[in-house]
Amino acid sequence: MVSLADILTPETVVLDLKGSTRDEVLAELVDHIPEIGDDAVAKRRLLQALIERENLHSTGIGDGVALPHARNALVGLVGKPVLVFGRHACGVPFDSIDGQPARLFFLIVAPSVREHLNLLARISRLVRDPDFRRALLKANTPQEVIEIIRNSEAKFAAS
Repeated sequence: MVSLADILTPETVVLDLKGSTRDEVLAELVDHIPEIGDDAVAKRRLLQALIERENLHSTGIGDGVALPHARNALVGLVGKPVLVFGRHACGVPFDSIDGQPARLFFLIVAPSVREHLNLLARISRLVRDPDFRRALLKANTPQEVIEIIRNSEAKFAAS
């Protein structure tokens, strides 16, 4: 099983999300998926699926975290799991379960339902740790974000 840190690249880490609404932030995250690059149709399809998922039930899980993902894997969109991390300085209203704005975003796109659920579960475990969330809020570079995730995964694996 590939680690979350190995899925992330500096290009898929966005430390300065600008959008002021849920949908603007989702569009920014989608724009950072290298696998669909300039494919406007694929981007539109993914963004629509994400918005539909959010309208059904928010992926804002509380504590300033949102895990945007389509309800089901979009088969054929990507050939391997994709993870985009985004951070917003002020937070964005995301209809989170605790009513707080979301500042940390993990966009999940996977080629199969199994990989999708696996990524979702692994990220959910990590974000429960307040020290992990604080470290991500303080990270200065994409490489630092990737290292924080790598170290947190290693800590979980050891326990």
